[in-house]
Amino acid sequence: MYKRILSGTLLAVMMMIIAGCGGPADRADGTGDPDRPRIALIMKSLANEFFLTMEEGAREHQAAHADQYVLIAEGIQDELDVNRQIQLVEQMIARQVDAIVLAPADSMALVNVCQRAMDAGIVVVNIDNKLDDDVLEERGIRIPFVGPDNRDGAYQAASYLAGYLEPGDPVAIIGGVPSAFNAIQRRLGFEDAMNEAGMEIVATQSADWEMSRANRVVSALITEHPNLKAILCANDSMALGAVSALRSAGKLDDVHVIGFDNISAAQELLRNGDLLASVDQHADRLAVFGIEYALEMLESDIPPDDQETPVDLITAETLD
Repeated sequence: MYKRILSGTLLAVMMMIIAGCGGPADRADGTGDPDRPRIALIMKSLANEFFLTMEEGAREHQAAHADQYVLIAEGIQDELDVNRQIQLVEQMIARQVDAIVLAPADSMALVNVCQRAMDAGIVVVNIDNKLDDDVLEERGIRIPFVGPDNRDGAYQAASYLAGYLEPGDPVAIIGGVPSAFNAIQRRLGFEDAMNEAGMEIVATQSADWEMSRANRVVSALITEHPNLKAILCANDSMALGAVSALRSAGKLDDVHVIGFDNISAAQELLRNGDLLASVDQHADRLAVFGIEYALEMLESDIPPDDQETPVDLITAETLD
């Protein structure tokens, strides 16, 4: 009798400990709720204001639709930490989420782990930076891209810039990670507009989306090309670095700068005239577009199809 009582007491204590600690199905964030699909949002660098805005928009959407789905949001700290992003996708596969909405740090390197997720029955939706079409075709898989036309957005900003230049003026392009689809498309959009307007592109260099790296690149560029008239940056973080370098060199009044993303810091520069234009791809809605499409795929089993999202030119005149 004593042994039975002791055994029962130990079992009760163990159950209390388990309940107190909580397992994967009992998390306070509700990610173990079997009645709602779990959607994982995996972003690029959370050091970039763009992705913080993306996460904030996604969390606000989930709070307003808490009865429809559970959100698990993750991101990497370094724009180039592709391996860590792959690990995050692998973690979501292990947690058996229902869908993954991914802004890939690399257009090719993430395809393999996305395929593993799909093989595990997980819906995958690609946002922000498009996965490489050739790699997807080679693997025989289809992952929908929900995002803007980056080439068109860059073309809009560069065309606006052309109105402040003269044909033949020397300009430089500061690009993102060279292998990223959105970096490639933005560079092409810049080139389209500059070539159309008759400008001379004297340099095209990568700063890997980072402000400090862009600062160093631009500092060297304005020494090598002292007559430079404009710098076209593939995101606003790099535009901030470019503006800082120009200010330090006393050339901010002589060189026009454009960016891409419409982050709040860029808006301040637009208002005071240090930045000529940016492009809004609506960071606060971009993940939401992907989440809503993932929910649609889960609910109706629709075939994956790309969905284009809005992109708008932003200047000092168009700011609220």
